[in-house]
Amino acid sequence: MMHVEIVIPAFAESITEVTIGEWLKKDGDAVKLDEEICEVETDKASQQLLSPANGILKITVQSGETVNVGTVIGMINTNSENTPTSTPQITTSSTSTDPVVPAATQPTPTGQMQVVEMLVPNLAESITEVVIGTWLKKDGDLVELDEEICEVETDKATQPLPAEARGILRIVAQEGTTLPVGGLICRIEVSDAATGTAQPQTTTPTQTSSETPVPTQSGTTTYATGHPSPAASKILAEKGINPAEVEGTGVDGRITKEDSLKAQKTEPKKEVVSTPVEKTATTPEAVAGNRTQRRSRMSQLRKTIARRLVAVKNETAMLTTFNECNMKPVMDLRNRFKDEFKEKYGVGLGFMSFFAKACAQALIQFPEVNAMIDEGEIVYHDYVDISVAVSTDRGLVVPVLRNVENMSFYEIEKGIVDLAAKARDGKLTIEDMQGGTFTITNGGIFGSMMSTPIINAPQSAILGMHNIVQRPFAVNGEVKILPMMYLALSYDHRIIDGKEAVGFLVAVKKYVEEPERLLFGV
Repeated sequence: MMHVEIVIPAFAESITEVTIGEWLKKDGDAVKLDEEICEVETDKASQQLLSPANGILKITVQSGETVNVGTVIGMINTNSENTPTSTPQITTSSTSTDPVVPAATQPTPTGQMQVVEMLVPNLAESITEVVIGTWLKKDGDLVELDEEICEVETDKATQPLPAEARGILRIVAQEGTTLPVGGLICRIEVSDAATGTAQPQTTTPTQTSSETPVPTQSGTTTYATGHPSPAASKILAEKGINPAEVEGTGVDGRITKEDSLKAQKTEPKKEVVSTPVEKTATTPEAVAGNRTQRRSRMSQLRKTIARRLVAVKNETAMLTTFNECNMKPVMDLRNRFKDEFKEKYGVGLGFMSFFAKACAQALIQFPEVNAMIDEGEIVYHDYVDISVAVSTDRGLVVPVLRNVENMSFYEIEKGIVDLAAKARDGKLTIEDMQGGTFTITNGGIFGSMMSTPIINAPQSAILGMHNIVQRPFAVNGEVKILPMMYLALSYDHRIIDGKEAVGFLVAVKKYVEEPERLLFGV
């Protein structure tokens, strides 16, 4: 005897348990593949579960019980006399929000079918799950080998996923689905027929949800029509609303939890003498212009940024110290050599290379600023890996320049250009993001005059650059108009004292105001 388990799938990242609503089939009933057999309720919506095979239903978890995602709630006996002998073997996956998908079909007479399953790769040791981002190809499209078909988002970067074979794409995990490493993303149907095209699957699962009703025969009324789910029935009872007054939008006209939440009790009409109300600027009707709202899914990268920033604020003793820097010497030096620099190296000479070199020299003098805390120990780095903050459409990323203390101005500028291009194209790798002992961020390119940057954990300090503004400045008893920049150093006071923080910032100021010091390391 062969049994196919009915497993609670993972509907969403935040849903860990569900309540068994109503069994639409009874124990011992014969069920067909993809037939609705049960309703499950989450804190967000009611969902229908489909039969994963043809056979006889055996219920193991009764209505009203709460179970975790991945729990077996029933089985299908596929060896029954009522079961067609041609039933394909069924596989289930508790990591996808899609209904259960049939396994690969057997070879057909016109060409042998091969189905390639694409799984979530092991991107890095610290990454255990990914979020399916944007599908670059649609379900049913013909894809080529190594063609990019979708993007997967981790807490560090977004990476494209290339096709592992040529064939017809069958999407399993929809956009926004969270999958563990090794989870099934999609299948590619490959055929060795002369045409090189894939044969379609003989069975296509039907996906239903409380939000997408399945059309029935015109004029047909089923047991589900006008019948509320358990959760909907409870809500309607609390509101005192008769189910007959509610129009169901679920499968076959069933009243879902969302329908009951939207339902309003009909009040008897009363004759009321209305008096005109003068519209003012505070009434919504008097406000001119568009008042629509938009919602978009929060990317995994944005969620991680938010989580890390809040953790830094809560877990570190963060302070910020400021100083001002005369940018005229660096600007004069840059104007003298920028054309020759660009002609020789093919990249522009910017201010970031000066600040990166200045920070590298200062970090060697103040190793506490280049250190980090790890489980009660202070880890000092004898090298300088600088994370450079880059703003992209997906969020702020901080790729790393390594061993900056040994890099030339050209190597720094070329490295920054390459990393920024990869960041904006979404092609940063995990290796590009890992590590880093200190961070530089430049809010001045957006016009910021002064800010308090947040530490990039587990680092202990971050330097904030700002815009350059012409301001009056006293020089040897005379007032001169000079291009000035405010510098901000945010640091973790648990490991860095004020003496080291201020000393580091003064050293950076000195190197920028006297850039020739960088040539001699003094």
